[in-house]
Amino acid sequence: MLKDITLGQYFPGDTIVHRLDPRTKILVLILYIVALFLASGWVGYGVMIAVTAVCMLLSHIKPANIFKGLKPMLLIIAFTAALNLFYTKGTPVLPGWIITWEGIAQAVKMILRITLLIAGTFLLTYTTSPMELTDGMERLLSPLKKIGLPIHELTMMMSMALRFIPTLIEETDKIMSAQKARGADFENGTLVQRAKALLPILVPLFVSSFRRADELAVAMECRCYHGGSGRTRMKQLHMTWQDGAAILLFALLLAGMILLKRFGL
Repeated sequence: MLKDITLGQYFPGDTIVHRLDPRTKILVLILYIVALFLASGWVGYGVMIAVTAVCMLLSHIKPANIFKGLKPMLLIIAFTAALNLFYTKGTPVLPGWIITWEGIAQAVKMILRITLLIAGTFLLTYTTSPMELTDGMERLLSPLKKIGLPIHELTMMMSMALRFIPTLIEETDKIMSAQKARGADFENGTLVQRAKALLPILVPLFVSSFRRADELAVAMECRCYHGGSGRTRMKQLHMTWQDGAAILLFALLLAGMILLKRFGL
C-alpha cells in the first residue's frame, strides 16, 4: 500500500504540459478545482471528466499511475460515498429502504469529485519538478513579501516536504519489512491491535526523519545557503503564448461551469 502513494513524484517528459510555466500550471489547477466544486449536474461532471482525460492525454501520464495513487484514498472515498448514500433524503429505491435515488446520485457525484480532485493535483506534481514548483509558487506569492511574510522560506519548506514524501515512504517500507522479519504482524487482529502494532514503526521513522533533516540543514549551511535575498536562479521562468492559451481555456471552463450550475446541468 505504501508503494502506491505517488504524491510528490515527478515524471520527466517533453510534452506540452511539461513545458508550461509552473505558475501557469498552479493557476490552472486553482481554476480547475473551483470549476470542479461548481459542478452540480451530470453534464458538468461529464465536462470535468473530459477535461481531465484530455490533460492526462496531453501530459502522457498513464491512467494506471493516477489510479495507483488513488488506492490509499479508497477508504476515505468509500466513507464519504456511504455518508451521502445513507443520509441523503429523497425517493426510496424500494419501499421501506433508507437508500434513495438522490442518495445514489449524490454518492456517485462525491466519488467523481474526490477522484477528479486528486487526479488534477497529481497531474501537477507528476509534470512539475519540486524546484520548478517552488519557483512558481514563490513568484506568484511574491507580492505578499511587502507585508513581511517569509514567502521564500514557506515555499522552500513546501518543496522539501514534497521532495521527501517518496523518501519517507521508502524508509517506512524498509522499517516495516525489518519489523515483519522480527515477527511483527501488521495485517491481522482488530483495528486497535493493528494500530498498536504500528507504534514500533513511529520511533525509528521519527529518528530517521530528524537525522535526514539535520543532514540537509548541514548541507545547506556548507553551501552558504541564506534564503531568498539576492538569490539567483539557474532557470528563469518565462511565459509563452501557450501559457496564456492554457489560462484562457481554463478560465472559459470556469465560466462554462458557472453557466451550467445556473441552469442546473
